[in-house]
Amino acid sequence: MVLVTGGSRGIGRAICLAFAEEGKDVAFCYDKDEEGAKETARLISEKGAGAMPIRCDVSDERQVEEMFSALPALTILVNNAGIAHYGEISRTSFEDWNRIQAVNAGGVFLCTRAAVKKFVKRGEGSIVNVSSIWGEVGASCEAAYSASKAAVIGFTKAAAKELGLSGIRVNCVSCGMIQTSMNGRLSEAEKSEWLKNIPIGREGTPEEVAAAVVFIAKQKYITGEVLRVNGGAVI
Repeated sequence: MVLVTGGSRGIGRAICLAFAEEGKDVAFCYDKDEEGAKETARLISEKGAGAMPIRCDVSDERQVEEMFSALPALTILVNNAGIAHYGEISRTSFEDWNRIQAVNAGGVFLCTRAAVKKFVKRGEGSIVNVSSIWGEVGASCEAAYSASKAAVIGFTKAAAKELGLSGIRVNCVSCGMIQTSMNGRLSEAEKSEWLKNIPIGREGTPEEVAAAVVFIAKQKYITGEVLRVNGGAVI
């Protein structure tokens, strides 16, 4: 079974469906979007795969442990759940900062730690963390988000070194400008300005990110890698 965190919409839903198309049963968690979770489960089932929606705040240690204890045999973990924050550093509260780190970086840590216990018993496992171009180069007015996604990349590399001899591979997919609700705050003019810096000249799709996640999750001799899905925005 595959577990995808943050699977009720956007990139997370696309990842769930991509694995379902591969014939994998898919568990996924969500925090608040119950209607979205129901739709994801329905779409997974339509592809002939088993769907297991779980309500879980990935920043909550107890909830994460309960989620993993309820899972059957796990082979792949995709740490996708994340939240955004837009604002100048001087106007970002410490509470906002901590919440971003707790979900985006803390959730990756908690879920990885719980998955490792299962993977070590199996003698193998694959973890894919979803990061962002801003974790590589930083973004003005998104310092908290950028820092959290940079932490995901650093954690990926450290975990890959630590867990390799246990048969556990840990990789990361770093997303550029993708067609999701997270980018909904951008005006058409702002998007057009963005696209000027992307060699391919368009936004990516959640399905393209999902294809990259499935690809790297299956590779037996790749670990500690950061696979960029950004249209060439960072080369």
